[in-house]
Amino acid sequence: MIQAQSLPIPRPSDAPLLTSLALALAAHNGAWADARLERLKDKGLAHEHVRLCGTGVLARIPKQSQMRLGADANLAYQSACFERAAPGGHTPRLLGVLPPSANLPRGALLVEEIVGRHAALPADQGLIVQALASIHGLPLPAASQRHPLIDAPDPLRALFDEIADQSQHLPAAQLDSPVEAAIAQEITSLQTACTAAGRPPRQLIAFDGHPGNFIVRERAQGLDDGVGNNAARAGSEAVLVDLEKCRYSYPSLDLAHATLYTSTTWDLDSYAVLSLAQVIDAYATWAASMDGTVADAARAWHVPLRRAMWLWSITWCAKWRVVSATQAPASPDGEDWSATRSGEALIRHVRGRVDHYLSPAVVTQVREEFDLLDAALNGVA
Repeated sequence: MIQAQSLPIPRPSDAPLLTSLALALAAHNGAWADARLERLKDKGLAHEHVRLCGTGVLARIPKQSQMRLGADANLAYQSACFERAAPGGHTPRLLGVLPPSANLPRGALLVEEIVGRHAALPADQGLIVQALASIHGLPLPAASQRHPLIDAPDPLRALFDEIADQSQHLPAAQLDSPVEAAIAQEITSLQTACTAAGRPPRQLIAFDGHPGNFIVRERAQGLDDGVGNNAARAGSEAVLVDLEKCRYSYPSLDLAHATLYTSTTWDLDSYAVLSLAQVIDAYATWAASMDGTVADAARAWHVPLRRAMWLWSITWCAKWRVVSATQAPASPDGEDWSATRSGEALIRHVRGRVDHYLSPAVVTQVREEFDLLDAALNGVA
């Protein structure tokens, strides 16, 4: 995740990383080779971020590939994410690519630095939803033009398969019995949904739109925000700064990830617990920002896909609890959740969140909200 502030005290490992980046810049992008480098706060399990001071550029350096890709393919995938979302006007511009090398085995992306503040909930919830709508509202490319982004024949079945893969770690995660039972029930319900006919509209989605991945900035007067709203009407906009997981799937997944308890309480800088009324308002704001036909067709799927997004998140938590204890592989390719890839403070935070989300009380709380939201959106008693 791109951050707007740096650590006040450099970590011991800053010098090797900054030296490696400086060498890579000198070899592949001479225009910024002399920039002073400043490492930003370690807040994400997938990337380091380094500011090229005075240039308006951030280096986005992978720690791993959450998509399980090789180093080159990972950069190509992330580049496509930034390029495809850019026309919506609520994401950073991609400015360059540093290929994998001896200095940077996973390479790096050079992206626009978004200067602003952390999103504050619930005040900025509407801005976040409008930013997501700017991506969801983009024209769907022809099937032949969607590569390399994920574009499964049946995105719901593909999501179920991802959840099933993560669920292999459930036995080793030492979950409480009520949590195991709840997850099993939700998996069965999702499997049943996969057999039903009909699907919501498919669009470009972020698949990682939790509030901590947004920066709020002031926007220039008179510019369109990508979903038909003129900037003269408001002075700020939300920018989605983490774009490594984009895919062609269902916008309801993004709306869920932006408003679920497991998302709004993940990042301490944007921490908030949304009320049911605030969640309902977020869905209404999105619908007002979208084409009416798309919004109407998605409505019945909001809650089923909210359940699915939570299920993906909670099985990821179980997976992380297990695999974070493993040794980091030497290869720069593929997935790597080893705790050794990040600082102690970040790992403590993630472990605390994972344990909290896997607790029986929180699982019960989240599932009860599903039923309340279903009743509010669809009149289900």
